[in-house]
Amino acid sequence: MTLGLPAESTPAPDEAAILAFAASLGGALLRPGDPGYDDARRLFNGMIDRRPALIARCATAGDVMKSVRFAREHALPVSVRGGGHNVAGNALCDGGLTIDLSPMKGMRVDPRARTVRAQAGLTWRELDRECQGFGLATTGGQISSTGIAGLTLGGGIGWLGRSYGLTCDNLLSADVVLADGSFVTASAAEHADLFWGLRGGGGNFGVVTVFEYRLHPIGTMLGGMLLYPFDRASEVLRFYREVTQAAPDALAVYAVLLTAPDGSGPAVALLVGYNGPLAQGEALLRPLREFGPPRADLTGPMPYEQLQTLLDEGFPFGLRNYWKSSFLASLPDATIDSIVERFAAVPSPLSAVVIEPLGGAYGRGSREETAFDHRDYDYNLLVLARWEDAADDERQMRWTRDLWQAVQPAAAASVYVNYLEAGQEGAARIRAAYGASYDRLVALKNHYDPTNFFRGNQNIQPTA
Repeated sequence: MTLGLPAESTPAPDEAAILAFAASLGGALLRPGDPGYDDARRLFNGMIDRRPALIARCATAGDVMKSVRFAREHALPVSVRGGGHNVAGNALCDGGLTIDLSPMKGMRVDPRARTVRAQAGLTWRELDRECQGFGLATTGGQISSTGIAGLTLGGGIGWLGRSYGLTCDNLLSADVVLADGSFVTASAAEHADLFWGLRGGGGNFGVVTVFEYRLHPIGTMLGGMLLYPFDRASEVLRFYREVTQAAPDALAVYAVLLTAPDGSGPAVALLVGYNGPLAQGEALLRPLREFGPPRADLTGPMPYEQLQTLLDEGFPFGLRNYWKSSFLASLPDATIDSIVERFAAVPSPLSAVVIEPLGGAYGRGSREETAFDHRDYDYNLLVLARWEDAADDERQMRWTRDLWQAVQPAAAASVYVNYLEAGQEGAARIRAAYGASYDRLVALKNHYDPTNFFRGNQNIQPTA
C-alpha cells in the first residue's frame, strides 16, 4: 500500500515557460528523468511515492517567490519541502511543483543577543552544530535529521521543551513568502496575526524562508538510556509516572517500548536529558539507576549536540512508517497495562511506543501568543510502526491502530499536528490538531490564502 494524494488535473506549462522559469532561478529545476530528481523526492517515510512534475531546488527567497508566482500562473498544485521528515509526506505533490527549501542552509548566530537567523532548509543537526559552537541552543526535535521548518510550524516538542517551551515559543520572527508571491516579515511587531498563526498553524499561510530563534545557554547535559526487561514493563511505566510528576523542569524523561538493541525481544527504556548542574542531575537519576536495576545504564555527561543524535540510528530515511498519536492528561494504570499487553505482540522489531513528557514550560506558553493550543497535557503518546516490506502494510497498520484505540479511554481528543498521518485521519482529526485555535486560523487563512493555494499540508480550509 502506498499513501499519496490524487494528482490534480491542471494545464501544463509549455516547454518555453519551463525553460524560462529554470533560467530565472539561482537553484536547479528538476524534472522526471533528470539527474538528482529521484534523490530530491526521497522522503523519510518510504510509504510516500509521489512524482512532482517540477522540483525547484531554491537557493534564495527570490527563488521561492518566483516559484509561487510560476505555480499560480500555470495553476500547478504546490508542495513545500524542508527536511522531508514529516511522516505524512506533505513535502511532495503528484504532478505539480515542489518548492524544495533543502538547499537553503544559511544561518547566523548573534551570541550577544542569543539569537540565530536560520534558513528553512536546515536540519536540527546542522543548526545545533553551529549554535553549540557558541554554547547555545533552542528546543529542537529528538531526531537530528528532522528539518527545522516543519517542526517549528507545528509546535516543536524536544529535550529542552520543559525548560524553554516549544520550538515555536522560541520563534522571534519569520520571513515569509505569501500565496500571491509577495514577501513579508512576521513578528510580534509586524504582521502579528500571521506570526501568531505560524506558531502552531503549520504551513497553511505561506513559505517561511528564514526563522529567527531565541537561544539559551546549553552546555554539557546528563543524558542517555536506561534499559529494563520487558517483564517489568508495567512496573517501570508506573515508576516513570511517579518520576515525571515530580520532575523539575530541567529533567525530561521519555519512556519507550522497543525491541532491545541486541535483538533479544521487547524491552522498555527510559531516555533522560537533564540540563542543570551535573551533581543535581546525578541525584535525580539515582532512583532511575537503582530501580530494577536496569539491564543497561548508558547514561552520563554528554554535549547537548550528542544527546540530540541519541535516537538517530533507529530512524533512517526510507522505512515504511505509520503513526498514531494522542495527548494524555494522565497515565492511568489501565492505560499502562493496555500499552504493555499489546506491545508484547509487536509485529516488527523496528516499531516502538513513545511516551513524551510535557508539563513545565510547555504549559506556561501563551495561547494568545501562539496558535499551538495543547498546553494542559502531561504526556503525548506516539505509536509508531516501522517496517520494510510493502506486503506487510496491512498487518503493521492494524497493530498500530489497535494499540492506539486501546488507550483512547484516557486520551484527549487533541493530537499533535506533526504526528498526523497522511490521508488517514480525516477532517475531524485535523481540526482537533489545531484545537481551540481552529476558527481563528480559518479567519487567518481567509485573509492570507483565500484560494487555499497552500493546501499540501494538514489543511485549514478557507471559507472566504
